Amino acid sequence: MLSARNARTLLATIRIVNGGAALAAPRLVAKRLGSDDPSAATLYALRLFGVRTVLIGLDLLRNDGPVRRNALRAALLVHASDTYAALTAGREGVPARHARMLQAISGLNTVLALRAQPRRRR
Repeated sequence: MLSARNARTLLATIRIVNGGAALAAPRLVAKRLGSDDPSAATLYALRLFGVRTVLIGLDLLRNDGPVRRNALRAALLVHASDTYAALTAGREGVPARHARMLQAISGLNTVLALRAQPRRRR
């Protein structure tokens, strides 16, 4: 079974890679999401996504306990919201192939965020 620490590290890596791609190459990310000619607003939104994603990913790797715990709480809320958004995207006109990809990525990240949560001591 995947340990909480390994889940946290894997989630951080996914976040940093995906966020870095959105920051560095938003047109490429937009194309992977089905937009061959993204608007300026789409590119802007992808960069915002990228910043948020990288920062939470880096905080997940920090040794500072309170910062890491806050990042874990934020990651769970962010990924659960992302999963909901991905599920609704398919119903709102995002092509099925792209919606399924978003749902799979967001769902995996939500599961990792859940698994990465610290165990409560009794």
